[in-house]
Amino acid sequence: MKKNNVIIAICVSLLCLCWAGFKRDNHNFQVSKNLDVFNSVYKELDMFYVDTIDPQKVIRAGIDAMLEEIDPYTVYYPEDDLDDLKQMITGKYAGIGSIIRYYKKRERVVIFEPYEDTPAAEAGLKAGDVILEIDGKDVKGLMTDKVSEMLRGEAGTTFILKVERPGEAAPLEFRITRRNIQTPAVPYYGMLTDGKSGYVQLTSFTDNCARDVRRAIIELKEQGASQFVLDLRSNGGGSLKEAVEIVNLFVPKGLELISTKGKMRQACHVYKSTREPLDLKSPLAVLVDGASASAAEIVAGSLQDLDRAVIVGTRTYGKGLVQIPRDLPYNGQLKVTTSKYYIPSGRCIQALDYQHRDEKGQAIRTPDSLTNVFYTAAGREVRDGGGIRPDVAVEVPKQSHLLYYLLNDDVLLEYGNEYALSHPTIAGPQEFELTDEDYEHFKKMVLESGFKYDRQSEKALKELKEVAKFEGYLENAQAEFDALEKKLQHNLSADLDRLKKEIKPLIASEIVKRYYFQRGVIIQQLKDDPDLDKALEVLGDSTSYAAVFAVKK
Repeated sequence: MKKNNVIIAICVSLLCLCWAGFKRDNHNFQVSKNLDVFNSVYKELDMFYVDTIDPQKVIRAGIDAMLEEIDPYTVYYPEDDLDDLKQMITGKYAGIGSIIRYYKKRERVVIFEPYEDTPAAEAGLKAGDVILEIDGKDVKGLMTDKVSEMLRGEAGTTFILKVERPGEAAPLEFRITRRNIQTPAVPYYGMLTDGKSGYVQLTSFTDNCARDVRRAIIELKEQGASQFVLDLRSNGGGSLKEAVEIVNLFVPKGLELISTKGKMRQACHVYKSTREPLDLKSPLAVLVDGASASAAEIVAGSLQDLDRAVIVGTRTYGKGLVQIPRDLPYNGQLKVTTSKYYIPSGRCIQALDYQHRDEKGQAIRTPDSLTNVFYTAAGREVRDGGGIRPDVAVEVPKQSHLLYYLLNDDVLLEYGNEYALSHPTIAGPQEFELTDEDYEHFKKMVLESGFKYDRQSEKALKELKEVAKFEGYLENAQAEFDALEKKLQHNLSADLDRLKKEIKPLIASEIVKRYYFQRGVIIQQLKDDPDLDKALEVLGDSTSYAAVFAVKK
């Protein structure tokens, strides 16, 4: 009997090996077959298509379409685009150091926000400067990406920038020398008004950002900080290594923080805290939102799983995938997803399943009902799939469409230009307030500018009328439709009055950046920040803080 069992076991093992070999051989055949088909299709097109085909354009489109079927994070970078990948990883590029945007009314690109201590700021460029020429070339009609490409170049190279500035009769010319720009991963840190809370904003996980966070925490401690707020809102992530280093600032040495699991053995790693921590005891809150992703979720999720920080805000994006760059022929690179990551509780917070899609081709989101329960170090329940759920949720009011259109229109830019012309200086960002008189001036400008925005109620009513007409109900219901249409009549003046409280901070930010750059805007915005207020409320009450980590029975 024992001998028969051994024989059966051997047979089963052989069958499994044969099946695995068959699957591998079939996969290899499918790869070879489809590459041969793709190669043949292009050759036939190149030879017989009526017009000459641009091989670089057509094959690039084919590569991009193939990668879209995988996930949005696997991206091909040809040699000409490697600077974009380098900036994403390092935060560095060679240029003038300014955010630019397209100015629709002028069909030109405008300086939107020069960074402090960069060639743009040092040359004297200001927010609102309209770019006319770059080294004598008129850039009218060129979009932001093309103008950005022209502004960048080798560090040390010099060019002439001609701009039109509001309030100046003639164009201005600036001779600017490009240099290496390091986009700050920590654009601001400082003590909050309560006198005991240190605030650190981290906007990306680029090279050495953990060093910058460490320096910020040390300096804040020296200034008297006894509790901290780490702001990861709108942080799209970056380096996994830097994320591990940041978690290690607040947790003991020797803990397993992150594991990655992929198809290839080299994609599977375990990352531990390898350094002595900077701070194990100070109360810590981490701010997150729906745009906190990837490495930002690693930090927030790990600190949550280890019961080291209170997570405040809204649920994060849910990106549990890891990418690495792979070299390709002709100096190109492929940023490719190689693994999923798992935080200390063992959960993966990936929200979208890119291997299974709906009838529209969209990746399927894991419903909350199908997520699994995991446990923090103290035994609290946490769940996988769908991002990091905050310990303390803050309800975000739905943004009005008016605010959206104001942010994407030129009217804020133009008002900021006009305000700066009549105000050579303003109070510091902590003290600056937009007066009611200023707001009325802004309102008058908007009304006279012809500004329009898309009201969803009007669109919905129009669609309803079309459906009613199609189904034959419109004639009998015409009086009701007319009455409703009258009540929904567009009234921009009334909307500006109704949303005054929400619009004033947008205007204030537009003004403050002209005097105090990005740092000033952050300080100004923190004055009215529900997430920060809630974090300080929890940190300031030891009972509430401890209750977050209590295991519910």
